[in-house]
Amino acid sequence: MTDIESCIDTTRPHTARIWNYWTGGKDNYPVDREAGDRIRALHPGIGEYAKADRLFLGRAVRHLAGQEGIRQFLDIGTGLPSADNTHEVAQRVAPDARVVYVDNDPLVLAHARALLVGTPEGRTDYLDADLRDTDTILAAASKTLDLSQPVGLMLLGVVIFIQDDEESYAVVRRLLDALAPGSHLVLSHTVTHPDMPDVDEAVAFWNEHGTPKLTQRTPAAVARYFDGLELLEPGVVSCSAWRPETPVPDVAMYAGVGRK
Repeated sequence: MTDIESCIDTTRPHTARIWNYWTGGKDNYPVDREAGDRIRALHPGIGEYAKADRLFLGRAVRHLAGQEGIRQFLDIGTGLPSADNTHEVAQRVAPDARVVYVDNDPLVLAHARALLVGTPEGRTDYLDADLRDTDTILAAASKTLDLSQPVGLMLLGVVIFIQDDEESYAVVRRLLDALAPGSHLVLSHTVTHPDMPDVDEAVAFWNEHGTPKLTQRTPAAVARYFDGLELLEPGVVSCSAWRPETPVPDVAMYAGVGRK
């Protein structure tokens, strides 16, 4: 057993591994599958959130690389490698794109090598760091990315793990302040919504049994992360409704893309 593997707790379900299970991955354990099934029983559509979030990532990155000319991406809260990771989507559009992934999950670190295989023209790197440690992230990322040029800042389903509202807004702002004009924020967040009460029940179950605990916010609170940015159409909406290729039902995972 490696030092990394010894840090992985297989006795409690973990968000990244349940997400992996819901998207058809194999990097999960029986405890994750059991919790994932119980959560899905409480809210049958919740397994679709992971898929909708991944499809949103693809559409957003394709837009940034293809329409906005972004050639650098800082993806924080990477999660376990899956189909169409950020560098794969970006480098299909722009082979010279550079991507830095950031996560502090030992299981993600153990699989990070899968995120480091990109095009010969581009470059990918991986940092083991917590979202709150913005100075460390920015200093290390600057070895691969030119922060004087626009960057796509990817924060998908990660600020939900900062429970204090003001701290979460401050962390996002510190990251954006360090990036050049023309940079874009791509953010998604689980929401609480009166039309989806079973979501609250599923989240309450998760916070009682799983790790790490997550925080829901209202759609208006999610929109606040984009204060001071130029929001791209259609604004902050269900991630399944952000420029979908075909109409799909809304999910309680809201997202947006904003330009600095």
